[in-house]
Parts: sequence; structure tokens; C-alpha cells
Amino acid sequence: MRLKKNILGEFLKEKRMKASLSQGDVANKLGYSTPQFISNWERGVSMPPINTLKKLGQLYKISADDLFEVTLAARVDEVKAELRRKFDEAR
Repeated sequence: MRLKKNILGEFLKEKRMKASLSQGDVANKLGYSTPQFISNWERGVSMPPINTLKKLGQLYKISADDLFEVTLAARVDEVKAELRRKFDEAR
């Protein structure tokens, strides 16, 4: 499910660019075979696993607290959108 406000993806993209890394660079450092994973996270198509988020935090030099807060906000938005969809379908 794509998030309406791609809070986490936009945050990760901003931090990646600030670190002067390409999506390919990040994919290689994380052991992914393709940068498509990074692209999907940044576009809000999917969210990185928690253990990968911790690695991204280290790679991008993001504090654990900041990363937690942004991830929490993204998850809340995701749950909100899913509940809205279910309520709308039930009408």
C-alpha cells in the first residue's frame, strides 16, 4: 500500500542525498542486488525492515531517536490510511 504522505521515504531520500550517496551506493552497502529496493522505500511503495532502518541510520548519520520518530509517524499514517479505506468500503 502506498502512503499518502511519504514521510519516511522523503526523509530517507533527503538524508541519502545529504550523504552524497546514490541509490546504488546504498544498495551495495546494505547488500542488496539492486537499487530498486532503495527506490521503493523512497517512493513509499514499501518500507525497509527495522534492522535495515538501523543500518540506514548509521549510514546516513541519523540519530536513533529521529529515525524512530519518523518511522512511527509513517506507520501511523499507514494504519490511518488502511482504516479509512476499510471504513469507506463498509459504507
